[in-house]
Amino acid sequence: MKEMYGKFGINKDVIEMVEKAEIELRSQLQKMDALADYQSLKVLNAFHKYQVSEIHMRSTTGYGYDDIGRDTIEKVFASVLGAEDCLVRNQFISGSHALTVCFFALLRPGDTLLSITGEPYDTLHQVIGIVDNPSSLASYNIKYEQIDLINNSFDFAKIQERLKQSKVKVIEIQRSKGYSSRKSISIDQLKEVIEKIREIDTDVMIMVDNCYCEFVNEVESLAVGADIMVGSLIKNLGGGIAPNGAYIAGRKDLVALAAERLTVPGEGKEVGPSLGVNRLLLQGLFFAPTVVASSLKTAILASYLLEKLGYQVEPRYNDLRADIVQMITFGNPEDLIHYTQGIQMGSYIDAHSLPIPGDMPGYEDPIIMASGSFTQGSSIELSCDGPLRKPYIGYMQGGLTYSAGKLGVMKAISYLLEKK
Repeated sequence: MKEMYGKFGINKDVIEMVEKAEIELRSQLQKMDALADYQSLKVLNAFHKYQVSEIHMRSTTGYGYDDIGRDTIEKVFASVLGAEDCLVRNQFISGSHALTVCFFALLRPGDTLLSITGEPYDTLHQVIGIVDNPSSLASYNIKYEQIDLINNSFDFAKIQERLKQSKVKVIEIQRSKGYSSRKSISIDQLKEVIEKIREIDTDVMIMVDNCYCEFVNEVESLAVGADIMVGSLIKNLGGGIAPNGAYIAGRKDLVALAAERLTVPGEGKEVGPSLGVNRLLLQGLFFAPTVVASSLKTAILASYLLEKLGYQVEPRYNDLRADIVQMITFGNPEDLIHYTQGIQMGSYIDAHSLPIPGDMPGYEDPIIMASGSFTQGSSIELSCDGPLRKPYIGYMQGGLTYSAGKLGVMKAISYLLEKK
């Protein structure tokens, strides 16, 4: 085995580090296996509840009328996520697209959108109007306000004070950290802030950006009081199988509004052809519990190893996790670039390519991104990316299997050490 590692360019010191790490991390890794069992049972119960069968994997074209597979998939997802209803569509281009649809579905001219996790990630800046765009919410006279986190916690006093002043239509909560240095929002934190919100306003719509968070905890955001939540299918719930798409889940009336914004008012969920994707969405959800667990195990290993090498990591290997993202603060551009390039070298696809920092649509800084994935941009597959700005943080996520994730991390660390 060590000879094969050597042929792959993995440093012998790194091999020894990993062998010792896996002994030290045994209980942490076993917890992820137990979590996969729990989530698998949840998915199995949903498949049985709606009697999923081969007929549900057939395809429709054109308008997509009477697509029983699509309709059953949405019932299955709703059951798994604890939602009244769910919109699961390959017509969504990305998680950002689904979030945009949700914003425009829930908000009207003159309404106020309030983010209570500070500034959203870069790809929503033009959607909201933080960066000027003639198609933004701001161009429709939809107001935007934000309240920053304080020491990784909600500013409860400021949130309640703002809700007392004038009507807020939608509160947006981004659970994952995006390209910020904050911690991701845990289920317990989410529950507490929703309780504080409801003390003041029982009607405000609470919308959660749940990307990267599905199946990381035993319950999802809706279980602690959120009205609606949004996520991508090339992240957790797609299991590395879904070729694209996203979901919007929550209250039935709000999902209906989102469906009419995605398709056509008056038609909503009744249209939208599946175009052969039904089997892939079902199979992706089937794989999702074990894939998410593998991603978490990969992140735990990376966190442990990189902390041993002297880097600041968040979360630490033994912390409770809210999402699949592992943040590594490199402190200089060279280490960020070399680690990211090492992840690419350890990928199954495009391993021969060398990522270099460059401009990307929706981002203000040059981005270095490694993503040797079967599906373009898939964040549930092993990837690492980050903006070239201080303090030079890499955001690593994914790993369809723990073995593949481990090899990728070992290659990246070996390359990082070689370049140093």
